[in-house]
Formats: sequence, structure tokens, C-alpha cells
Amino acid sequence: MADSGYIGKVEKAQRYAAEPQRFKFLNFQVVVQGDNGDHLVTYDHGEWRCNSDYFKNHGYDSHTMAVERLLGGMLEEKKAAL
Repeated sequence: MADSGYIGKVEKAQRYAAEPQRFKFLNFQVVVQGDNGDHLVTYDHGEWRCNSDYFKNHGYDSHTMAVERLLGGMLEEKKAAL
């Protein structure tokens, strides 16, 4: 027999998923399949990292920008230093 609360949980999950403003990603890692190979992108409380040479020299790259664009406003903003 199925859990009687399951349907309610599925409905709530669908409602939450339709409201992306409810979500703030604090940290994660993702592999981005670039044109010249895979790149590991990490995000931790507003700080981006990527293992590409371009990122190492510039502090940003197409991989980090693509993930940021994909997630839109669901990223925690970096806190300014006091």
C-alpha cells in the first residue's frame, strides 16, 4: 500500500519547482562538457572556480558563465567584505 501522504508531497514538490525564487544554491560542483573537453566547475558561497586555463588567468570563463546563466537567480550572492 502506498504512503497516504505521497500525493501531497508530489504536489508540493511540483509547486516548489515552479517557484525557482524559493531556491538558493550555496555550493555545488558540475562537469561542463566543453568543445575541447570536460571542465569541473565549482561554486561555493559566491565564489566560482573552473579547472580551465582561461579561468586560471582571468577569474571567469565560458563554463562558469554558462552555469550561472542556467541557474539564473538561484545563486546566493557573494557577501561584500566588511
